[in-house]
Amino acid sequence: MPSPFPGMNPYLENPEFWTEVHHLLIGILAETLNPQLLPKYRAAVEKRVYYTTEDSAVLVGIPDVTIGQFKQTNTGSTAVAVVPAATPLTVTIPMPFEIKEGYLEIREIATGEVVTVIEVLSPANKRPGKGLDAYLSKREDVLTSLTNLVEIDLLRLGDTMPCHGNIPAYNYRILSSRSQLRPKAELYGFNLRDLIPCFALPLRKQELEPTIDLRSLLDVVYDRAGYEFVLDYNNDPIPALSAEDRAWSISLLRANGCLS
Repeated sequence: MPSPFPGMNPYLENPEFWTEVHHLLIGILAETLNPQLLPKYRAAVEKRVYYTTEDSAVLVGIPDVTIGQFKQTNTGSTAVAVVPAATPLTVTIPMPFEIKEGYLEIREIATGEVVTVIEVLSPANKRPGKGLDAYLSKREDVLTSLTNLVEIDLLRLGDTMPCHGNIPAYNYRILSSRSQLRPKAELYGFNLRDLIPCFALPLRKQELEPTIDLRSLLDVVYDRAGYEFVLDYNNDPIPALSAEDRAWSISLLRANGCLS
């Protein structure tokens, strides 16, 4: 069963589901593109690995200071310091954990050259910290090379990637940067109520380019993961919608029989 939303389903942005959505979408993109790319090119799933903590700052727990008093006797003997046993605080240390982020590389089979990189942004890519730093470093490497970049942002929460121009505040964005046209790039912006625009996968100049229908691919993800049975449309999505979009979504979900 397809998603009840005409474009991006905001309930898939919930952190409880997004990691799975991200992995499935990357895999289905490769699965869909390869029959159109072979035998000259191949879509290969790659991963970026780094370590981070839940907080960007190191938290240090400092217990209360206990002051020991010296007790002087009248015998003339040396005073002995009596220090009460210290009671430590229970604190939480931000533990480093491994982050693995998948992305796609379109490679020329004969040479192994990476022609295009396809990135689907994760929450860690859109907030300050090691995730954003790692992604921006990789993004800069691609943008200063002869490799094309496709950047898919299906998350309303967090910062948008650097991009100059008179750009409206879209909920979602798809950026297509062809190496031969830089610094110019194509930006497909859309909001919750919009259809997700189809776009061409940039390859080498004057080559036939496959069209990516992201909405259809998300329907495949929705169906394969069984989200019809696990998403609770009676509650607000995470992150929350504006009052206007929430009222629209309730009407849409009710019309599609998704509310109890």
